[in-house]
Amino acid sequence: MGGRVAVRSGGAAVGAAHRALSWRVLPPSPEAAVLVLHGGKEHGAAPPPLLNLPGLRMVPFARAVQRGAEAAGGRSLAVGTVRYRCRGWNGDRADAARDAEAAMSELVEQLGPVPTVLIGHSMGGRAALRAAAHPCVRGVVALAPWCPQDEPTAHLEGRSVLMLHGDRDKITPPGDTDLFALRARGHGARVAGYRVLGSGHTLMRRAGDWHRAAAGLALALLDLGPLPEEVGAALALPGQAPDGQDLDGQAPDGQDLDGQAPDGLHLPLLGRR
Repeated sequence: MGGRVAVRSGGAAVGAAHRALSWRVLPPSPEAAVLVLHGGKEHGAAPPPLLNLPGLRMVPFARAVQRGAEAAGGRSLAVGTVRYRCRGWNGDRADAARDAEAAMSELVEQLGPVPTVLIGHSMGGRAALRAAAHPCVRGVVALAPWCPQDEPTAHLEGRSVLMLHGDRDKITPPGDTDLFALRARGHGARVAGYRVLGSGHTLMRRAGDWHRAAAGLALALLDLGPLPEEVGAALALPGQAPDGQDLDGQAPDGQDLDGQAPDGLHLPLLGRR
């Protein structure tokens, strides 16, 4: 990145005039941005605590993005965090999604309409996927995302959606991610997915692989790095479900459709050698 980099803390208390966007790295005239969104709870009206473990989990992802951008050179990149008013999604209120949308509005107010990629984990993945309707969002990197089977996907037309899920996840079913991905592909999204073998929902096992992959994919979507060949091939696949199954149909218990691995959604994430 060119120019002096200003680093701002994300630890400000939530006040009456909530600011949904906190910058970790803000160069003078950024040409692109990455926002990270942490996980939460299904229900919870209280604000996130000061010692917010889901938020801390995302710090290495933001740092990996920053390091990757610095190594790539070229365009300057802003890196920010979405701040939630509540710990929970809270049903139809979809508080985390509203905060993500507010953060995108603040981003445009401050930086202008720069291309942006969202990286979200669990509830943050769901919020990022919802906020991808914003015209500045080029794509989403969703990590073990919470994807209920009635989650909308039509707004993802024209977006790149990269979904990474551990095969040992017991919190958010990987099969639900597959179903969401197929529906999104059917609605015109460019979709690819990795299976992180041996890892679960907390992203602790193979943490370095998660960090490197998410940062590299986000930067690639912003043309700040190479896109893996297998991801490019998956993104080019047409939107149709296997064996002609209705894209709005549901697989029992969140399993893969007909027991098959959908094309381009179970790419193996290789570890560093």
